Amino acid sequence: MANTILVGAQWGDEGKGKIIDVLTEQADIVVRTQGGNNAGHTVFIGKQKYVLHLIPSGILRKGKTCVIGNGVVIDPVSLVSEIDGLEKMNVKVNGNLFISETAHLVFPYHRELDAQREILKGKNKIGTTKRGIGPAYGDKAARTGLRIIDLINTESFESRLKLKIKENNEVLKAFGAKPISFSQVHAAYREAGDRLKPFVANTVVLLDKAIRRGEEILFEGAQGTFLDIDHGTYPFVTSSNTTAGGACTGSGVAPNRMDRVVGVMKAYTTRVGEGPLPTENAEIADMLHAMGREFGATTGRARRCGWFDSVATRHATMVNGIDELAVTNLDGLDTLETIKVCIGYKVGKTRYDYVPNDVETLAKCEPIYAEFPGWLTPTDKIRDWKKMPAKAKSYLKALAELTGAKLTIASVGPAREQTIFL
Repeated sequence: MANTILVGAQWGDEGKGKIIDVLTEQADIVVRTQGGNNAGHTVFIGKQKYVLHLIPSGILRKGKTCVIGNGVVIDPVSLVSEIDGLEKMNVKVNGNLFISETAHLVFPYHRELDAQREILKGKNKIGTTKRGIGPAYGDKAARTGLRIIDLINTESFESRLKLKIKENNEVLKAFGAKPISFSQVHAAYREAGDRLKPFVANTVVLLDKAIRRGEEILFEGAQGTFLDIDHGTYPFVTSSNTTAGGACTGSGVAPNRMDRVVGVMKAYTTRVGEGPLPTENAEIADMLHAMGREFGATTGRARRCGWFDSVATRHATMVNGIDELAVTNLDGLDTLETIKVCIGYKVGKTRYDYVPNDVETLAKCEPIYAEFPGWLTPTDKIRDWKKMPAKAKSYLKALAELTGAKLTIASVGPAREQTIFL
């Protein structure tokens, strides 16, 4: 498989967890490189459902090494809970999971600041999960954050945490919010730190040694291209680089060690939270929600849904260098007589064949559609490309051509076996 970066080519929730799980069979190591527990990957193995937030999906395959890289921000209490949950489900974590000692920490004051800032924005809110991810990355950029290496150093952690809580309580006071209790946070985080200490390592050195041994690594992204802090629909984005470049900075593995980029996208478009979504369509949203689909793995929020947007996925191919495509949720469109695909945007008489950087312009964009005939037959039990309905094949090939990358995987359901390799 070589060293592979897997990215979401839309607004997140593209089904990356399932594709990562499938590709992990060919990998030795799976690395999570950015984001925090604001992301969720859902994987079905048989009838068992697993929801992962910080731990790479590769943990669900025996004998695979999983790494939480330096680019991730970690709520240690949440991570301990996730480890406990997996172990209760008989998933082996100890010995298979390594945590970067330089990953930054998320604290309760980050979460409270996140919530207060959303309240202050009112109707202009971003739609954050309020998990404290943005403020944690803010501390990282301001060089005032605490890291895993600080957490497991009991001598310095107490004094540094006391100073941070004192500082942030003054900020929370200005918002009219309740102060954070130092004693409660310190006790909970010290306990979590003791539990996580055996997992902590210099993961940059660990990964370099693995590459030199010829082991193959899968780099797992969270969220999607258009939630990237630099390349997304700013300010309606997350606080990290969700694009392929983030895999290098978030793991410490050099760009020339990467061999391919796989982009994951749904056969339609969704996003959670605020911000423009040019192809949003109430009819398709109602249909998908009625099927029990498109609810966030982390928040449970109903996702906004729309037709496939090839302007966006073509842009994603450009900024990520996507070589191969994995298209998921094809079966969600099985009952439609006609399927629309956005092939361009227009604002008045101006046509856009790329995603405008000005979010107000993007919000005004009207999609230009091409129409494709539906196949009107279930695809969820198909396991062979040759048995795929001709109209479904044509639709998938059109998505790949419009996106500008090679179609290699078609997914017709959440289970491992519902995956077709071309």
